[in-house]
Amino acid sequence: MQEKIIESIMQVLWDAPLIFAILLTGFYFTIENRFFQIRYPRHLFRKILESIMVKKDKDSKGSLFSFEAANIAIGSTVGIGSIGGVATAIAIGGPGAVFWMWIAAFVGMIIKTAEITLAIYYRDSDEEGNVYGGPIQYIEKGIGEEMNFKWWAFPAVLFGICLISTIFISIQNYIASNAISITFKQNIFAVSLTYAILVFFMTRYGITFLGKISKIIVPIMTLSYIVLGLIILSINIDQIIPLFEYIVKNAFLGTSALGGFAGATISHAITAGVSQAVYSSEFGWGTSPMIHSTAKVNHPVKQGLWGGVEVFLTTIVICSITAFVILLSGKWTSVGSGIDLALQSFESILGISGKYIITIILFFFALTTSTGWYSYSEIIIRNLLKKKPNLKNTILKYLKVFYAFPEFLFVVYVTTFHLPDKYVWFMTEITVAIPTIINIFALLILSNKFKKLLSDYKMRYLKIGKTDEEDLFYEKKREPM
Repeated sequence: MQEKIIESIMQVLWDAPLIFAILLTGFYFTIENRFFQIRYPRHLFRKILESIMVKKDKDSKGSLFSFEAANIAIGSTVGIGSIGGVATAIAIGGPGAVFWMWIAAFVGMIIKTAEITLAIYYRDSDEEGNVYGGPIQYIEKGIGEEMNFKWWAFPAVLFGICLISTIFISIQNYIASNAISITFKQNIFAVSLTYAILVFFMTRYGITFLGKISKIIVPIMTLSYIVLGLIILSINIDQIIPLFEYIVKNAFLGTSALGGFAGATISHAITAGVSQAVYSSEFGWGTSPMIHSTAKVNHPVKQGLWGGVEVFLTTIVICSITAFVILLSGKWTSVGSGIDLALQSFESILGISGKYIITIILFFFALTTSTGWYSYSEIIIRNLLKKKPNLKNTILKYLKVFYAFPEFLFVVYVTTFHLPDKYVWFMTEITVAIPTIINIFALLILSNKFKKLLSDYKMRYLKIGKTDEEDLFYEKKREPM
C-alpha cells in the first residue's frame, strides 16, 4: 500500500509539467543570455583557477573562501545519485535517459549560475556577522521588497520547511550503508550507526570547519572516480562511438524489452533523464546557492561561474562515466536498479576489486553529501529565524547534536519494512519536488536581475557590451545615501 502511495505522489510531482518547466526555464535563460555557459571556456577556466589559487577578492565579505564554498557544494552534489541514481534512471528510462540527462545538464548550467548569482546578490548578514543567502533571501528581497509582493513569506517558508524535511527522509546513509554491508558482509545497522557518528563529528563544528574538510576530501574522491572511469573507457574505447549512437537512438525511439528489462517509452526516458540530472547536480533546487552565498567574492557572477562547473562535473562527466560503465556491462537489462546494478556493473568489468573500490568511493560520496546538506539546514534556520536570535541559536545548537541520527532511523525503517530501493529514491525526490517548483518560478520572475548582473560582469571582466552601473549587492542598494 505504502509503495503505491509513494509512486502516485512521485508521478504527480515529477510528471511532464515539472520536467518541461525545468527544461523550458533552462532554454529561456540560455537564449536570453546568449549561451553564456558555453561561449567563454577560456575565461571560465581562468577565473575558476584564480578562485582556487587566490583566497579572496579585495574588499569582499563572506564566511568561506570561494573554493571552500565550491567544495562543500560539489561534495553535496557528487553523491550516491551520481552512481545509484544513474543506475535507477537507466533501469526506468533505458539508455535514452542518458541523452535527456545531458540535455537537462546543458541548460542546467545556466540555471545554477543564475541561482548562485542571485543568492549572493541578495545575501544578508546576521547579528554575529555570518553571511548567508539563497532562495528564501531572493524571494523575500527580490520578489517581496523590490516587487512589493506581500505574500512572499508563504513560498519562502514552504521552501525552507520542505528542504529541512530531508533531515528525516534522506537516502545517503541508507545507500552507503547498504553498499558496505553487501560488499564487505557487514551488519547494515552497525555500518549505518558508524556513518551517523562520522557525520556528527564532521558537522558539530559548523560550516567553516566543513569548508576546510571538504577542500581535502572532495577533490580526492572526485578525481579517483574520474580516473577509474577513464581507465574503463580506455579499455573499451572501440565501443564508445557505437554506445553514443545507441543512447541517441533510444532517446527518440524508446527501448524495447530486453531480457529482464521491461522496456521504456520516450516519456520514460525524458522523465528519468531530466529528474536524474536535477538530482545529481541540484540545479533548480536552490540548495547549492545557499552555501555559495557565504563565499568571499566581490561580484556575484564570479561565484556563479562555479554553478556551471558543478553541473558539468557532476552530470556531464561523473554521471556519464557511471552510465557508460552500466551500459558497457550489459547488466542493466537483468539486474534491477539502484546501487546493486551499479556495483555489479563495475564488478563485471574490473572484477571484485572494482566493486570494492566503488563501494569505498560511494561511501565518501554519501558522507560529503550528508555533511553538505547540514550547511543548507543551518542556513535555512538562520534565514527563517533571523528576527528571533535566541530561538535561532537554541535550534542551531541542537541541530549540531541531532542532525546525523534521523538518517540512521530512516535506515532502520527501510530495512525493517523491506522497502525496495526504487521507492527509497522516489521518497527523496518527492521531498525536493516542491522546493524545485518554488525556486524555478522565483528564478523566472528574477531573470531580468540576473541578466543585468551578468551584463555588468561581462562589461567588467570580458570587456563586452555596456551596462548601467549596478549595485553588486542588494544590501548596498538599501544603505542610506
